[in-house]
Amino acid sequence: MSDLTGRTVLVVGRAGGIARAITLAVREAGGQVVVAGRDPEALAAAYDDPGVTAEQVDLTDERSVAALAGRLGRVDHVVSTASARARGVVGELDHDTVLASFDVKVLGPILLAKHFAPRLPADGSFVLFSGSSARKPTAGMLAVGATNAAVDVVARGLAVELAPIRVNAISPGTIDTGAYDGLGEQRKAELFAARRAGSPARRIGTAADVAEAVLFALTSTFVTGQVLGVDGGEPLV
Repeated sequence: MSDLTGRTVLVVGRAGGIARAITLAVREAGGQVVVAGRDPEALAAAYDDPGVTAEQVDLTDERSVAALAGRLGRVDHVVSTASARARGVVGELDHDTVLASFDVKVLGPILLAKHFAPRLPADGSFVLFSGSSARKPTAGMLAVGATNAAVDVVARGLAVELAPIRVNAISPGTIDTGAYDGLGEQRKAELFAARRAGSPARRIGTAADVAEAVLFALTSTFVTGQVLGVDGGEPLV
């Protein structure tokens, strides 16, 4: 059983979806949570729980990350779920969109490691987020896949550099978190049907699936430098 009693976990990301599932899972495991993002008011409003506090941070601004570290002092674990979407085929991509993707999802975690590692205990950890597009090229996902692949490299590199602090990455596949709602009901249903049929797990993932993997990464003290695929085997086919 995952036990985070007496531990404080910083979860960087939005107020819903995977970040929320992780926060609730950590609370159920006994941990205290600091949720942080660009809109702390929205984060605070998302939780009615004295064990969850909200803070402001912008991962594209090193001063903001350093200020957060200074305000919080010691924490035990850091989870970064933040991302900036850069979908589109190569002819549709532009410099700023691709740079924003790397800035938030790759450079942001590096800054978190820089400013929080000195404040973590030796048995603390970082959990980063990549994605299955790093391992399964798909048209329209070039920049997303490149970003995710970079996250995987960062996780392995930090695991060596920050040891004995552990660093792992979670690599989700198709997860129903609302991120696909912009497709419209029919297109989303068609996409999910196709991916469900082609997945060895024969289903679409949930935020709870991802949260369980994060708890494993946070509490498994002999696991570091790993990329944990939570994808139903999607990249295999």
